[in-house]
Amino acid sequence: MPPDKRIVFEQPCPIRDVLDRIGDQWSLLVLETLRGGTKRFNVLLREIGDISKQMLARTLRRLEQDGFVARTVFPEVPPRVEYTLTDLGRSFLEPMQALVFWADIHHQAIVAARQRYDQVIAPGGH
Repeated sequence: MPPDKRIVFEQPCPIRDVLDRIGDQWSLLVLETLRGGTKRFNVLLREIGDISKQMLARTLRRLEQDGFVARTVFPEVPPRVEYTLTDLGRSFLEPMQALVFWADIHHQAIVAARQRYDQVIAPGGH
């Protein structure tokens, strides 16, 4: 069925599946950070900033499970683990960059709309 004829609530729906996996708070930040090349866990942790170790580990596992990220363990003591984008992950960078660009352009308008909404709704509720 052509994409414009699909009903997004029908299963399986590719866009719902993908957004469920990469539409969380951290996945796009991890992918954007890996755009710069292969990185170790602690480097990702430091560059992303306010993500916990547990959340970073969970996010990396999900991205690896979905084929966006490859994890390489080196047989060293102490163990060295590196993360890099796969071909699939790199193929997502262009559409992701379009979203980043859109967000940069429209963020102030979204914040202003949110503030207007909160001023109207907050005093009396819905």
